[in-house]
Amino acid sequence: MIVRRGFALILLVIGLILLAGGGELLWLGGSPFYLLDGVVLIATAVLVWRGDRRGLWLYGAFFVVTVAWAIWEAGLDGWALNARLTAPAILGLGFLLPPVYKGLIPPPGKMRFSRWPVFVAGLGIAAVCGTLLHRWSAQPADPIFQVGTTTAPAAQNDGMAQSGDWLHYGNDAGGTRYSPLDQITPANVGKLQVAWTVHVGGLPNDGKEKIEATPLKVGDAVYICTGYNDILSIDAESGHVNWRFKAGVDSTHILSGACRGVVYYAVPNATGACARRIIEATVDGRLIAVDAADGKPCGNFGSNGQTSLLTGMGDVGPGYYMVTSAPALVRGKVVVGGWVLDGQYWGEPSGVIRAFDATTGKFAWAFDMGRPDQHGEPGPGENYTRATPNSWAPMSADETLGLVYVPTGNATPDYYGGQRRPFDDKYSSSVLAIDAETGALRWAFQTGHHDLWDYDVASQPTLVDLPTPGGVRHALIQPTKRGELFVLDRATGQPLRPVVEKSAPQGGIAPGEHLSPTQPFSDAMPSFRGPLLRESDMWGLTPIDQLYCRILFKRARYDGPGTPPGLDKPVVIWPGTMGGMDWGSVSIDRRRMVMIVNSNRVGNYLQLMTRAAADKMKLLPYGQGPVRSMIGALPQSKTPYAANMRPFLSPLYTPCTKPPFGQLTAVDLRSGKVIWSKPLGTARDSGPWGIPSLLPITMGVPTLGGSLTTRSGLVFIGATIERSFRAIDVRSGEELWSARLPGGGHASPMTYWSAKSGRQFVVIPAGGAPLLGSKPSDAIVAYALPKGVR
Repeated sequence: MIVRRGFALILLVIGLILLAGGGELLWLGGSPFYLLDGVVLIATAVLVWRGDRRGLWLYGAFFVVTVAWAIWEAGLDGWALNARLTAPAILGLGFLLPPVYKGLIPPPGKMRFSRWPVFVAGLGIAAVCGTLLHRWSAQPADPIFQVGTTTAPAAQNDGMAQSGDWLHYGNDAGGTRYSPLDQITPANVGKLQVAWTVHVGGLPNDGKEKIEATPLKVGDAVYICTGYNDILSIDAESGHVNWRFKAGVDSTHILSGACRGVVYYAVPNATGACARRIIEATVDGRLIAVDAADGKPCGNFGSNGQTSLLTGMGDVGPGYYMVTSAPALVRGKVVVGGWVLDGQYWGEPSGVIRAFDATTGKFAWAFDMGRPDQHGEPGPGENYTRATPNSWAPMSADETLGLVYVPTGNATPDYYGGQRRPFDDKYSSSVLAIDAETGALRWAFQTGHHDLWDYDVASQPTLVDLPTPGGVRHALIQPTKRGELFVLDRATGQPLRPVVEKSAPQGGIAPGEHLSPTQPFSDAMPSFRGPLLRESDMWGLTPIDQLYCRILFKRARYDGPGTPPGLDKPVVIWPGTMGGMDWGSVSIDRRRMVMIVNSNRVGNYLQLMTRAAADKMKLLPYGQGPVRSMIGALPQSKTPYAANMRPFLSPLYTPCTKPPFGQLTAVDLRSGKVIWSKPLGTARDSGPWGIPSLLPITMGVPTLGGSLTTRSGLVFIGATIERSFRAIDVRSGEELWSARLPGGGHASPMTYWSAKSGRQFVVIPAGGAPLLGSKPSDAIVAYALPKGVR
């Protein structure tokens, strides 16, 4: 009796939760099903408590109705059915407990209870669970991406000399992340083994440091920076650390250390010390050059190898300005932007773009959006224009055209634009082409107007020579967090694929704000923004957290892409601030003209709050109060409104939208059509409250990082919360090999040739990502075929 009544109490509690939540959902205009579900569970609980077998039949009948409703609402989508059916199926197994089924007495005049109907029902429930499990593991690509029988285009000359080095962040200055190496092939990739592992050390206990760098390989050495800007030279064959330069960054006031790469520069016609040098920009505002041979500072660069990036910036509080991406190198100049702390106050440091001589470290020019025609440093008592859009993402360069391509974010603060000036709105969320010799702006293309959603252009612009019916065009491909891919002429900025302005949601904004009536959309390239959301798209591991997400969705405003934030209601931002496409950008198989796109489908939940409410919460900018993150309550001081921004998650800390959350897609650049698309990553290292589920079920998990393509037709990618490094066939999307990493592989991998053993190596840092909750590590891992194996 104790077990039966305990089971009845479980049914009662769940029923009461569904009754209360279902009532609110119905009041908000949502589905009535959860209210009905709660009523049935309460009635079932009462019958089971009393020992009445009709509780079993009532539950069984309602489970059949639930299956029918789930299929009617969600179709045969395995993950959508999971949220609706798995938990009720497992709950129904409680009737198989001997103290429960033996305690259920038939009503008078009925045949006595037999366990066989319960056993058969259990088999049916198990069949439902098994079917769902099968559908999860074989989850197909989203129909929005499917394009029938399109196949990979024929191979062409990749346009690159066979090179064993990796000389730039994206291998070439245009960021294609393509290698002409082909020793590792689809046929032998399964034989890859760990060749060496280097632990860079220095990982703080608070997990603030991230190893997100893509290494360079020059000659016999691999060069990489740590999250707090130490530089390591590593023997490319053995993994032996040749030297380490200690940058001496004070991390006390830095929210999160990140260095995504360094620059290699060979000084023309120079010999001796620092003729070959490694240059990096730091999270504490310095430009540093060290000798590639021994790691010693270059005495002829700035002051003892360093140039301050804080000159002309005015008041810069600790942690408010840092450079996290590798600088661009073009025509002997190092070009840097800078990341400015989000959401703190209007008037934060400038987003100025600057160039410095790669030999001497001397200032060359500046592009200050508030004074775009003045390219010198500010005069005495002046500083670069504050609160302008900044550029924290990797840049690209075209040495022939003499242009550097700069992706920009929105002006601070992110979620209120009523105080933005005309030049802020002109240059935010754009890609700028700047003359590498003078700093003059050649052209600008805006990917989103009056950005109120933190849709920084985070992806490196990718330069590729694109075959067209009219001949080869020098193209720039700009991925965006909005999920749009813009294809532009990199000499003029004019779209090579049509861009259309579509009406954007209006109204519902706070006093003092204004909106753009339209937003640009790429009309001839696949979109990665995901389908328009509906209440039925809300997801959860159980009906309870799915109900919670449905309530959140119905409480919020969502009118499609670009729904503006306001005071009265929260808004759902979809896709969220992780994209679409983030700083991992895309990679290009230049031989086959195939683009590999790593994209996310996770949302954010945002609402503005009055200054009075923010003051009541004692929200103050970083350094003046307890704010320690860019997520949650953001002060946005010196504006009328603070903001409360968080991931759109259930109480179990799982996304409120259904899987896949991370997607990998191959696009034919000639036609703009999708070749294949698949969920990326399994649930093995993720689960409720961040507890790993250990389930190797392919679901497509949130990702951060980029991919690499090779001439042999392979795609290498880490990026997922799951600690896996994968090799995928570029032609079909088939996974050919994977390996477990010591931490999350949230960096773009690279590959190189070692002449010492005649082998191709593939390298990925495995530093983890606090934002995603993936396991931190201080490891860099290199893979190669065993010696003698081909």
